[in-house]
Amino acid sequence: MRRLIVNADDFGLTRGVNRAVMELHDRRVLTSATLMVKASATADAIALAAANPSLGVGCHVVLVDGEPLRNASQIPSLVDKQTGLFHATLGSFVRALLRGRIRAEEIEAEAAAQIGKLQQSGLRLTHIDTHKHTHMFPAILKPVLRAARAAGICAVRNPFEPAWSRHATPAAPLTRRMQVGLLHRLEPSFRRTVAEEGFSTPDGALGIIATGSLDEAAVSSLLQHMPEGTWELVTHPGYNDAELARAHTRLKESREIERRVLEVIANAPDIEQVNFSALSPEQR
Repeated sequence: MRRLIVNADDFGLTRGVNRAVMELHDRRVLTSATLMVKASATADAIALAAANPSLGVGCHVVLVDGEPLRNASQIPSLVDKQTGLFHATLGSFVRALLRGRIRAEEIEAEAAAQIGKLQQSGLRLTHIDTHKHTHMFPAILKPVLRAARAAGICAVRNPFEPAWSRHATPAAPLTRRMQVGLLHRLEPSFRRTVAEEGFSTPDGALGIIATGSLDEAAVSSLLQHMPEGTWELVTHPGYNDAELARAHTRLKESREIERRVLEVIANAPDIEQVNFSALSPEQR
């Protein structure tokens, strides 16, 4: 059996992103979205999710390139002292992590706060993932899973793209391809920790190397080559409007492209479309 979760990251980033998410869900293309707790259109996203319970909704835990939910004084190792914001780039965050400057208890506290904020709004969360896939690092994964488990969530994104998927998208940028390849060595540790902690996860994430360059040819190739198993297609659809222009994201024009090309999924044969609740029936 081939099962596919089509997840939109950055739900709540802008109203145009929210609009794209709901349009694609209504067209039976998109089955899941992960919601950012502190973004310009978070309240709008929460309202839309509450009104559309067939959309699986997870928490897009932000630990880099954003604003924390907790007071900066409570999580000093995660924020820039001058701005009170998270590290601006994944690179600076990883450097701090490797130097032992990121405290696990602060990660757990911030992740718990973000998850709790969404649950307090009445949403029933199906899973968690992280902005920039920071939970691929063992020192981030464990405290994030502790926060999720305490909140009753037991499904998490597998942020590692399998070799067959990387080969199916040959037009993806070389730099991105090399980065993903290097980070793949962390996958055995990820799978071991997820199993030990009793979490469910898909067999892998599709489209990671094609983030920002996911076009119709790439989507069609992924669907054609997808083997049996449960896979997550990671997407970033949206409208490239004035609100997105003000948002801190490199993905602008590509969101319009993804919004249009993802329509081909609706006609994919022999693929069961599910969300993360299919991995963890007890969460239904």
